Amino acid sequence: MEFASRAAEFRPSPVRAVFETAMDPSVVSLAGGNPDLSVLPGGDIGALASSLLAERGGEILQYGSGAGTTPLRDLVVQLMSRGGSDITSADVLPTTGSQAGLDLVTKLYCNPGDVILAEGPTYVGALGVFGAYEVDVRHVEVDEHGLDPQRVATALEQLAAEGKRVPFVYVIPSFQNPTGVTMPAERRRELVRVCAKRDVMIVEDDPYPLLSFDRSGPLPSMHGMDPEHVIHLGSFSKIFAPGLRVGWLVAPPEVRGRLQIAAESVVIHPSNLAQSLVTSWVGSEQWEPALDRAVEFYRERWQAMKAALEEFMPEHASWTEPTGGFFTWVTVPGLADKDDLLRDAIEQGVVLVPGSACYSDGRSSDAVRLAFSGVSPVRIREGVKRFAQIL
Repeated sequence: MEFASRAAEFRPSPVRAVFETAMDPSVVSLAGGNPDLSVLPGGDIGALASSLLAERGGEILQYGSGAGTTPLRDLVVQLMSRGGSDITSADVLPTTGSQAGLDLVTKLYCNPGDVILAEGPTYVGALGVFGAYEVDVRHVEVDEHGLDPQRVATALEQLAAEGKRVPFVYVIPSFQNPTGVTMPAERRRELVRVCAKRDVMIVEDDPYPLLSFDRSGPLPSMHGMDPEHVIHLGSFSKIFAPGLRVGWLVAPPEVRGRLQIAAESVVIHPSNLAQSLVTSWVGSEQWEPALDRAVEFYRERWQAMKAALEEFMPEHASWTEPTGGFFTWVTVPGLADKDDLLRDAIEQGVVLVPGSACYSDGRSSDAVRLAFSGVSPVRIREGVKRFAQIL
């Protein structure tokens, strides 16, 4: 059977490919960026769902609007204001997770052969989307402060000289996936200036800004700095429940309208029940204390992982020091020489994400992504110990 040429890009995510293995209780999974849901009162949320269906079942179980529910969009307006975005509910489009939002933006903006500038390394799920639309990716390497705007400017000039079209720059500014690093406000402002000067959009994929370990609140969003040149992607997966698959995007009015039409052609509308649950829980007095407890777990788990890395890693290893979020990026010189790192790790009883998976060209990498968010401190120590045993 002959498929379309783009089908060659439909490859399993390195994280999803080991999902079943990670479920084995004898295996320590440091691969998936899973939020801790133990802080959620299951009985209360179950009662909330029951109440919603009892009171509004006829509405919730019927078809809904492709624009999403008004209460959900109003809630997003409140959350976005924390990062400095001055928007109305008309600017918001709820999506089936932020992954769907990224797919919609890529579908709308990109032709086959276009070039997207992305951090190096970057989120593996984004690479799957870009590949599906036959888009090339050029990476701009990150440092301890994330993406360097001057490197982006140089890359944009080089691509212009090559006659390449760049629809947007893709960036995860807060507690980046996979490295855990964060772009300071000054770099965000400069990146906005660099891209606006060249009339290049920024896609700001920002699911982690409320997960700062010091609970200081989010840094200013790039969308708030220039809403005409920035499309913002957000998600409730990290701050409530990923299984509900509720995210959102914020874009200039004309763009947002086109994105809604594109979304309706695939999903008709996002889930009414999921949106209602999100609105009722995240809009309640219980949500923020539960989120604070979860982030305290993440902070403690990062400290446990850091202690384990210091105990078990060889002297020449290094790692990033996240101040929030779910991940750290561990570099061990010579690691790229291992023939099949993931296979060796699984045989040792630990699952992780090889650094090569976080580059569009699968280049050799001396690094791995380790996630600490969904694992107890005792299991984290054991997982790092098992990883060290294969080095």
